Amino acid sequence: MKILVKRVYEPVSKSDGFRVLVDRLWPRGISKEVAKLDLWLPDLGPSTSLRKWFNHDPVRWAEFRCRYHAELKEKTALLATIREQAKTNPITLLYSTKDEQHNQAVALRSFLLNRLGPHKPIV
Repeated sequence: MKILVKRVYEPVSKSDGFRVLVDRLWPRGISKEVAKLDLWLPDLGPSTSLRKWFNHDPVRWAEFRCRYHAELKEKTALLATIREQAKTNPITLLYSTKDEQHNQAVALRSFLLNRLGPHKPIV
């Protein structure tokens, strides 16, 4: 399973494969045409309360990941959508924040790689 992470503002590349925006809110200043998404899954992003609590504070990163992973366990149908695509395509999880190390796409990638391997159940 090849899962990449990339800012939605970066140029599209053929190596991106299936492009999925995982932000709950639409990114500022970018049109749908420029984003060239295959799918937008706003409900796969962290809950509004978790997103506001985290506020992209690196000090809260470890706790954010734990809380977000707990939320993801409840989203089996959405995760199955990504898993199906990943069987035949690379997946690129797109995000909008400037912090490339502490964001929901990085946390989601970690969750997917740990829990959705080739023979692992979704939950």
